[in-house]
Amino acid sequence: MMEPIRILVVEDDPDFQYLIQQSLSEHSDFALIACCQDGESAFLAAVREQPDVVLMDLALPTDPVEGVMAARRIRLETRAKVILLTSYEEPETVVRASVEALASAYVLKSQFPLLVPTIRETARGVTPQSHLICSALLKNLTPAEMSVFRYMLGTPVTLHSSEKTIANQQTSVLHKLGLQNKQQLRHVFAAYFPQIAEATGQFYQKR
Repeated sequence: MMEPIRILVVEDDPDFQYLIQQSLSEHSDFALIACCQDGESAFLAAVREQPDVVLMDLALPTDPVEGVMAARRIRLETRAKVILLTSYEEPETVVRASVEALASAYVLKSQFPLLVPTIRETARGVTPQSHLICSALLKNLTPAEMSVFRYMLGTPVTLHSSEKTIANQQTSVLHKLGLQNKQQLRHVFAAYFPQIAEATGQFYQKR
């Protein structure tokens, strides 16, 4: 029997938080480990509890970008995948926020019945939404940088440039993705490429 999916909920609306709790409690393969109402407490809870999935409200009250920044911190410092919950309906806005948050999926609050299947699919593998978000993350890389990106992930690729050029391209890749080093890059993209997760280990080890 598979272990239950450990879920952290970050939602400042008490009524909507209650609705999420009730929905999750109906499924034996879910384990709600904590509920938070702001980004800082969510980050601390994620580091402490190490959930599999974080449901992150995109519109937390303190700051318009609090949800995005908290989600990004959680993605960089834990093994959790992030699903954004949003009342925004514009696809471009939601995808852009998902990219900035390094999220694996998103659910519109107006489409709440999709939450349960999205959690399951996101926790167990790579979904069409994950592919969409990953493609948006990588869209600004040049063809040469894409080759270097695959090289940095550890996938077989032949590079014909000089070591200095490759080093410069690696720096450019990290800069465009807003990441600090190759270890961070592998950690982030393990959520989008299962083979990377297998190669680097399923759990993130803090540096």
